[in-house]
Amino acid sequence: MTTVEIANRLVELCKKGDFEGAQKELFAEDAVSIEPHGNADFQKETHGLDAIIQKGKKWSEMVEEYHGGQVSEPMVAGDSFAVTMTMGVTMKGAKRMDMTELCIYHVKDGKIVSEQFFM
Repeated sequence: MTTVEIANRLVELCKKGDFEGAQKELFAEDAVSIEPHGNADFQKETHGLDAIIQKGKKWSEMVEEYHGGQVSEPMVAGDSFAVTMTMGVTMKGAKRMDMTELCIYHVKDGKIVSEQFFM
């Protein structure tokens, strides 16, 4: 798949809420996920597809209720692309919050090899 095809497929799956499906289909086995900062719940960097999938499951377990979200159309430049994701969530034991992230992806050999989030 080309970078444009991967970007469009990621957006398609994320709009359906199928984040794990997107990871399994589009990410390389040795992909890296980079958060804006590490904390008690998540390391700054997560290495490997299995660990990235586990990170997503951990996030889902922390959420009490989803209030919807949106994913922008991708902006592609060479082997990279960016999307914005917005989400309303109520975390367990906390108040509702709205989040907006800029998500940058890098592609190599037809797979996403890294994702990085900016808030």
